Amino acid sequence: MAKVVGFNGNAAVAYAMKQINPDVVAAYPITPQTDCVERFAEYVSEGLVDSEFITVESEHSAMSACIGAAAAGGRVMTATAANGLALMWEMLYIAASMRLPIVMMVTNRALSGNINIHCDHADTMGARDAGWIHLFSENAQEAYDNTIQAIKIAEDLGVRLPIMVTQDGFIISHAVERVEILEDEEVKNFIGAYKGRYPLLDLNNPVTYGPIDLFDYYFEHKRSQIEAIDNCLPVIERVGKEFGELSGRNYELLEGYRLEDAEYAVVALGSTCGTAREAIDSLREKGKKVGLLKMRCFRPFPRESVIEALSPLKGIAVLDRSVSFGGFGGPLFTEVRSALYDAPSRPSIINFFYGLGGRDIYPEDIEKALERTEEVVKAGKIEQHIDYLGLRE
Repeated sequence: MAKVVGFNGNAAVAYAMKQINPDVVAAYPITPQTDCVERFAEYVSEGLVDSEFITVESEHSAMSACIGAAAAGGRVMTATAANGLALMWEMLYIAASMRLPIVMMVTNRALSGNINIHCDHADTMGARDAGWIHLFSENAQEAYDNTIQAIKIAEDLGVRLPIMVTQDGFIISHAVERVEILEDEEVKNFIGAYKGRYPLLDLNNPVTYGPIDLFDYYFEHKRSQIEAIDNCLPVIERVGKEFGELSGRNYELLEGYRLEDAEYAVVALGSTCGTAREAIDSLREKGKKVGLLKMRCFRPFPRESVIEALSPLKGIAVLDRSVSFGGFGGPLFTEVRSALYDAPSRPSIINFFYGLGGRDIYPEDIEKALERTEEVVKAGKIEQHIDYLGLRE
């Protein structure tokens, strides 16, 4: 039976990690993730988990230790943020290429410079092509739920890939919310016992990890990795439904809000989706047919689901909390626009940058984005594909 507690996002993830009881956690503290690792370290010191907690001197070493532990045959977790994720850069590719089911919570934070410890999505978007699955959380409840689901998804024999579970720095990580937690035994039964594949410590069946892989086979290995991440969407959906049967909270690849009869919609990630609902309800009261598409799964990108949800619309406002410098729009915008290229009809799409470095976004900002999108559609042409919300001139 679910128990209701007051947790911030970091505490919710740390508690999920306690219930998962991984074999190894290797981590290095960095704001605003530190609270999560500190709490888990307390569970270790109090003897509430069996985990081997490895304190390292950097995030690069943290991911290196996780890779070694996962290759040895252990269930492995970690957490990081921003510059810490950037320092892991080399090892992120190795973890994915070795098909190691490591689960990492990333507390989204702006990347320096200038120095900023608050939320935007530059960190995980910078790693979007490293071969990891990316699940975004709207609140502390979803951060808890996604962490538990991530274990089962990553370890599925049809997946065997690492997963990043994200939460917006400070907005979720440090704000206390109502969170329903499962019983320890329920989590244990849901994720099941872990059995490593081709573990290095199986001395009777020796294997090699990370050998030289030149042009004779490297291309074929990358193709198998591409197919693995592309084929894991059904697993993410299945695990979401199974978790719903257990908890009463169903999870899909994406979530629509008042989209059934909508003519215009906003597309967003993370905590902003809660703000967007307020804006949509306000515009609905004014007679506007608007809705929201919340992207829970960003990698792999659920192209077919996005086409089904958005192609009937007249116009779309895509909100990006990170910038692809020199590109044509932000990461979420380019994915959505690319997916809709082959749609039976193509809505007009405008990209809005917002919230960089933790700047707040308000319902009225999102209302303005939707109203501007409607104006563009009625004008019949898009003169400016990129705009900003909450930016001082």
